[in-house]
Order: sequence, then C-alpha cells, then structure tokens
Amino acid sequence: MKLKVYADRMSQPSRAILIFCKVNRIDFEEVRIDLAKHQQLSPEFIAVNPMGQVPAIVDGRFQLFESHAILIYLACAFPGIADHWYPNDLSKRGKIHSVLDWHHSNLRRGAAPFIWNTVMGPALGIKPNPQAAAGAEKLLLSSLSKIESVWLKGNGKFLLGSSQPSIADLSLVCEIMELEVLGDKERDRILGPYEKVQQWIENTKNATRPHFDEVHTILFKAKARLQKPPSGTTINEASKKGALHSKM
Repeated sequence: MKLKVYADRMSQPSRAILIFCKVNRIDFEEVRIDLAKHQQLSPEFIAVNPMGQVPAIVDGRFQLFESHAILIYLACAFPGIADHWYPNDLSKRGKIHSVLDWHHSNLRRGAAPFIWNTVMGPALGIKPNPQAAAGAEKLLLSSLSKIESVWLKGNGKFLLGSSQPSIADLSLVCEIMELEVLGDKERDRILGPYEKVQQWIENTKNATRPHFDEVHTILFKAKARLQKPPSGTTINEASKKGALHSKM
C-alpha cells in the first residue's frame, strides 16, 4: 500500500517531509490538509492524528505524527535512503537528535510566533501582539546565532560539520524559509548578520533541488500576495500605514 503523507505546504514541517520523500524517490500520495479551512480538525484527520496537526503519515496500518519522528521513520523504513540523511553511526545519530530537539525548543519557538505576530496573523485579520513579536524575535536571533557559532562551527557545508545534508538540515532550513513572507528587506535584516547560516541555507537548497523549489512555490506566492499593496495604493503608502493586505 502506498505511503500517504498528510500535509499543508504552508506548514514548515510538512514541506520538510514532502521534500525528503521527493528527493529520495519514495512512492507516496500527498493528501492535502488545508489548515486555513481547519481541515486538521475534521473527524477523518483526527483519526490519523488525534493532535490535529500536520504533517502525519499512514504507511499500511502504521500511523505516525510529529515531523522529526516521521523523518527518522522514513529514513529507516524505506530502502535506498542515503546514509547521510540519518547515519548508521550512533554518535552521528545522537548529534542529529540533539539538533532536532534543540530546534523545537529554540528556533521554532522564535520563528513561528514572530512571523505570526508580524505578518500572518494581521493578514488574517488578527490583531498583532508587539510584545509577543519582540520576544519571539529575540529568541529567533539568538537561535540563528547559535546555529552560526555552534551547529555550523568548522568548515562543513552542513550542520555538525557534515559534507552532505541530514534530516536536521532539511528540518531547520524549512523553518527558516518561513521568513520569506516577511519580504526581502525584513528577511535580510534578520538573516544579514549570519553569513554561515545564509550559505548553509543555499547549500541545503542546492542539495535538494529541484524539489526544494517546487515544494516552496506556495510560500513564494504567499509572499507576493502579502507584500502587494491594495489597489490604488503605492508600496510606500502601505508601508507608512503599517498595514498588511492579503488575498489568503
């Protein structure tokens, strides 16, 4: 029975799972769960993931949720997956797990609420929370600094000094890609001080193209909509008003 991947491409961890499957030529069916329509709360999906979150997978009778657990399962369960994604060497695996655990407690806790309180929430008509945004930005910048000085320490192209990407690289880069919706100027303000991080992002993109670009198409379309001023208003006028306008 074909693997089913339940995902919304606007979801950072969903994109990581889809890219991994495509890069490694895993035969799967993508089942779209539209978060904007609250499909993750439908009885049908709750039967797959009682937590009501994407991504999730069904492989025969086996069901699994949480993106890092899914990436580990896929790397182990399907034949022909290159060892660099999730090495057999237990010491290397342990290091990958340390990055993945750190990610959810740091980078994701900074990036996701920062983007929500500055762009995505207001675009959906939700009043922004400047205090929450400021706190999230502080954690985001601290996380990027840690990636630069700890996880990218040395001359390796990828995390932990590796010459090829692991599931940790893919997961973290997909998280950081969400900064695209901020617009080029704001994204560059956030990422600009971190040259190693920027090069690592490019290395990960290059290692997973063309699938990386294809899966992220929806994000670039959202970026274009979010940065587009209303009809009859110049970009400068929209900026002065501090307004965000979206067709999402």
